[in-house]
Amino acid sequence: MSDSTTQDALDPLRRVFANDAAKVAAMFITIWAVFYAFGNHLGYGNSGMLALVRRVTFLAAVYGIVVLALNIQWGYAGLFNIGVAGFMAVGAYTVSMLSSSPAGTPPGLGLPLPVGILGGILAATIVGLVAALPALRLKADYLAIVTVAISEIIRITYNSPAFADVTGGARGFGNLPISPVNHLLLSDPSDPFSEPNAFGEALFSFGAEYGIRQFAVVNTLYTIGVLVVLLLVYLLLERTGKSPFGRVLKAIREDETAAQSLGKDTQNFKVRAFALGCGLMGLAGILWFAMGPRASVTPVTFRPNITFYIFIALIIGGAGSNTGSVLGAALFASLLFEAPPIIRSIIRESFDVAASPANLIEALVPIASGNLAPLAGFMLGNIDTLRFIGMGILLVVLIQRKPDGLLGARKETAASVSLDADTRPSSTRGDATAAADGGETDD
Repeated sequence: MSDSTTQDALDPLRRVFANDAAKVAAMFITIWAVFYAFGNHLGYGNSGMLALVRRVTFLAAVYGIVVLALNIQWGYAGLFNIGVAGFMAVGAYTVSMLSSSPAGTPPGLGLPLPVGILGGILAATIVGLVAALPALRLKADYLAIVTVAISEIIRITYNSPAFADVTGGARGFGNLPISPVNHLLLSDPSDPFSEPNAFGEALFSFGAEYGIRQFAVVNTLYTIGVLVVLLLVYLLLERTGKSPFGRVLKAIREDETAAQSLGKDTQNFKVRAFALGCGLMGLAGILWFAMGPRASVTPVTFRPNITFYIFIALIIGGAGSNTGSVLGAALFASLLFEAPPIIRSIIRESFDVAASPANLIEALVPIASGNLAPLAGFMLGNIDTLRFIGMGILLVVLIQRKPDGLLGARKETAASVSLDADTRPSSTRGDATAAADGGETDD
């Protein structure tokens, strides 16, 4: 087959994958197929495989939301915020305080969940706004230090015994808001073991035919809702990036002095971008911890390592690209975070691997005699630690080899409309053509 024939055969495929939606869809389908294969190899039933695929989908979706929020700050405006976990905590704690039951420990206000969600987003936005006013006068490393300090102040405040009657202190909230899925499926949303309503009965009966348990159906429906929120946040930030506001942010990122010389109040734009990103981080904290399957809002949950993970995901996808943010989040959540423990289970089931040695020395010494089993056992036994080491190595390699990430190097036009088409009135096109051919035009 000639090169031209090969190129012609590949052209339709290239046109399809030129579309961002096709890239994201292909990524999620591939992840689902891989994890379905993992579950099938381990002998999981339908319920187990659904739970496995659902979990990785949920993590990819919530990571996608918070990575998109960071992208509006760092990718668009060049604001180095490494206090992401703190703003997620504000959203999660606020919705817990507003919408938890007054009979819980600590007691909440019992407000409707939509009010609590809006309150959590608004609280994270306001905290981001207040933090931005002094912090954004600093740049680069100094801004990073201030944001991580703000995050730790938030976490320590929630952890303080002085506020335990409101925040629960180190225990956090034990009685979290009722998930919207409970309202949709159960006759008594406050009791997860109550009888289902008509819609819930139909959905649970359908799942039971395939051996899928009730809690798996509930969690799957919630995950679908989080995917819808991810889509809405993506569309919002795509529209924001193409708006005059977004183009000014990109100009600030490239050269703030030049943007100021054009009459733009760069400080005002940065404050608004920072507050918008913090509000979306609060939304991610709500969906992830306050209402998600994990259902845990404690201070230890919001340690700085979450911010580190989110930055890795953004670097993988490419700062400045919303599609790259979603792809990076999905790759990180699936291949780097969820896959290693499952691969460990597959290897241990398929091969006779010795028990993990006590330390690395005991694992390395037998290599001299050609025995690799202790080293394999050590690596499998410490795969969680090795996973973090691998993340650090990946980060170094990406920064050196591909600092723009997977989709971060795409060209961006400064105009809000396409410049390819000829938008001049038809009456002027003939004169312009004649002048271009060496003729004269009437003045």
